[in-house]
Amino acid sequence: MDSLRRTALVAGGFYVLTFVSIPTLALYGPVHDADYIVGDTSETPVVIGGVLEVIVALACIGTAVVLYPVVKRQGEARALGFVSARVLEAAGIFVGVGSLLTLVALRQAGAGEGALATGQALVAFYDSIFLLSQGFLPAVNALLLGSLLYQSRLVPRVLPVLGLVGAPLLVVSDAGTLFGLWDRLSPVTAIATIPIAVWEFSLGVYLIVKGFRPSPVTAGMVAAGARPAQDVAV
Repeated sequence: MDSLRRTALVAGGFYVLTFVSIPTLALYGPVHDADYIVGDTSETPVVIGGVLEVIVALACIGTAVVLYPVVKRQGEARALGFVSARVLEAAGIFVGVGSLLTLVALRQAGAGEGALATGQALVAFYDSIFLLSQGFLPAVNALLLGSLLYQSRLVPRVLPVLGLVGAPLLVVSDAGTLFGLWDRLSPVTAIATIPIAVWEFSLGVYLIVKGFRPSPVTAGMVAAGARPAQDVAV
């Protein structure tokens, strides 16, 4: 397996891995109860959800780090911006998970009714950071990586088009949630996230199954990799 194929396989695997957090919507359901901190429901689902989100955060960083050496040949500034935005996304996820694990810790410590307001504030903070880290920043990522892949033709152009179309839809959806036009879990939000979700999952599957398509970018990398061997032969 050559290095380009290996890079595509690892990047695709990281992209598919980011979807392990889908169950967190149900796992985090109980924390939105106003009296969760004094309730008697199991804390295990919230902890499991936190673990899944940590995996997603690490996978987010992995996608950017693995793809950077390839896509930087199409546009280094945008490629660096993609890495930075992906790291910010992961950092936001870590902070959000930390707020919910703090809520669980207060519950386990028997904080009682006096901590109800604190618990609700922690959940509200998680919802706010989610809006930024897993709402707005994925749109930025789609614009940066989508434009790089569209221009380089490393994958079929229909895939980055999904990301480029989905990015503004996701931003509009987040803006509506921010200004209270609809809820974060409303049908409008769900529909707006579909193109980005399809883009990222399809990209991951394509990279795993097919790898990068031949292009000037890959040709340059192959040539650069072959040059040392030729020099040695001489």
